[in-house]
Amino acid sequence: MLNHLSAALSLLPGRLLSSSLPRSLSRACRLLGRMEPVVVRCLPGEPKLTIAFCLDGSHKHMLRDQDEPLEKVLTRISNNFAKGQGKAKKSKKQRAQQPSEAPEPVAVKLFYGGDEVPGTALNSEAWRDGAVLQVGDVRYSVNRNAPTFTTAELPVSLLAGFPVCPKLEVEFGNLRDCEFTWYKEKAPNTRPESAEEPGWIEVGSGRVHVPSNQDIGCRLKLCCTPKDGSRSGLTKELVSAGAVEAGPGVCTFDNRHAYTVKQTEWPSVRVVSYNILADVYAQTELSKTVLYPYCAPYALQLDYRQNLIKKELAGYNADIICLQEVDKGVFVDILTPALDAFGLDGVFRVKEKQHEGLSTFYRRSKFQLLSCHDIMLSEALTSDPTHSELLEKVSAVGALKERILQRSTTLQVSILKDLNKPDRKVCVANTHLYWHPKGGNIRLVQMGVALKHLTHVIDEFAPGAPLIFCGDFNSSPTSGVFQLVSEAAVPQQHADWSSSGPEESCSMELLSTLPPLLSACNQPAYTNYVGGFHGCLDYIFIQPDRMQVEQVIPLPSHQEVTTYEALPSVAHPSDHIALVCDLRWNP
Repeated sequence: MLNHLSAALSLLPGRLLSSSLPRSLSRACRLLGRMEPVVVRCLPGEPKLTIAFCLDGSHKHMLRDQDEPLEKVLTRISNNFAKGQGKAKKSKKQRAQQPSEAPEPVAVKLFYGGDEVPGTALNSEAWRDGAVLQVGDVRYSVNRNAPTFTTAELPVSLLAGFPVCPKLEVEFGNLRDCEFTWYKEKAPNTRPESAEEPGWIEVGSGRVHVPSNQDIGCRLKLCCTPKDGSRSGLTKELVSAGAVEAGPGVCTFDNRHAYTVKQTEWPSVRVVSYNILADVYAQTELSKTVLYPYCAPYALQLDYRQNLIKKELAGYNADIICLQEVDKGVFVDILTPALDAFGLDGVFRVKEKQHEGLSTFYRRSKFQLLSCHDIMLSEALTSDPTHSELLEKVSAVGALKERILQRSTTLQVSILKDLNKPDRKVCVANTHLYWHPKGGNIRLVQMGVALKHLTHVIDEFAPGAPLIFCGDFNSSPTSGVFQLVSEAAVPQQHADWSSSGPEESCSMELLSTLPPLLSACNQPAYTNYVGGFHGCLDYIFIQPDRMQVEQVIPLPSHQEVTTYEALPSVAHPSDHIALVCDLRWNP
């Protein structure tokens, strides 16, 4: 019962308040001889502190000055209590007929270590952890800066068979110490107020819950207690806005998960590269009517797709995940909470002038992020002297230079330390090159800048570290970009130099500053499959002298990809297909 008392008292400092505590629970607490909690948030340097507790069944959230004398707060509490008692004794009719009487104040005192705290003490010093507040015959235990959820939300869309990952942020606590209990409605359309009532059935524990087909039509409830080691805060109760719905059945990635049931063991590393289709693009009229007219409209909605994305990524049990077309909100509200629950931390780099960008996640039990060296390729071309020779050649063709400088294409670079062998590092690069079919020359220049930057980063920050270069390169295996990466050079005769017409033709020999790289997943028939196009555009490039390919997770069969005509679909969240492979460090 006490856990659910805490749930009713749950508060989120400064912006979220919980519902009132039922008086029956308040009385039950006193009968059990347990003190109710009063939560105080007080930080050095802040002018205010908050005091939150339940007074005679009504939730109080007081914002007071830290340098205010304690007696002023105690007087305020006394007056509030007396007013509440007076209102409870009179009916509305009685209050209308009788003149108001001054309520009789109740004794309110604060004790610490058995001694009464003087009223002249300042709030910042008076409200100490372990102090006892007494209001009449009710005693409260003061919890100062107790673990508290500052954000606690359930996803809007819930699908049977797909993980439900709440968005949680905790102050003064550790998410990995928190406790979770999940409930489902015993029958649809009931509205119970606590899990003690017969309308809720406990169905699981743990930070992530996967509802079953038996839960379809029922809402879910989560009771989560913030903790820091053995120290606990007030339980927060969350009830889903909607009921669990039926899932789409077999998804394109389900069979792939059979190869990734277990995490890899050192010295192996599982890597994923995936363009997850930004919501900002999926919701355009062009996407709905021209690019993906075959896709059911609800399957293009982010609320639906996020279920598939989370299940797919979680099922790969990857150590490094490089994602493209990541909306900023998706990174913050969906990917970070979900992947954090599965043991991964991540970094995000938004494209300039865009609402989407790149994110790189890594398993925190295996890697530590040492540094980031992200760049916007067009900006680096003009500002970094390292690229002066390339800039000079590009500048000779004004029209091409102008188009290149308009692009906000970004390269995300992360240096990770191998926690199993701390003297070993790896450089993880992630990019999404210019998309236009006639932009081969632009992509070549972008790749030239990227390769030189990566060479510089490795030489300066991680000498000898292997490179894992992931991304949507928008380049086929016959492209100049693929030749530049895989052969370390592209000749001036390559057709891509004139891909956008004679006015932007810029024929040159371009050499890579890195040795030839290997496409770890080879050259699939396609990694992008839409109604009007399919082709191989995505790669995971590695240095074969430093890492070996141990396993390539097979892509979905053509039948699976085309079950709903093309991608995306109700069974696949993106127009791209994730590349997944296991790599092994060379001795």
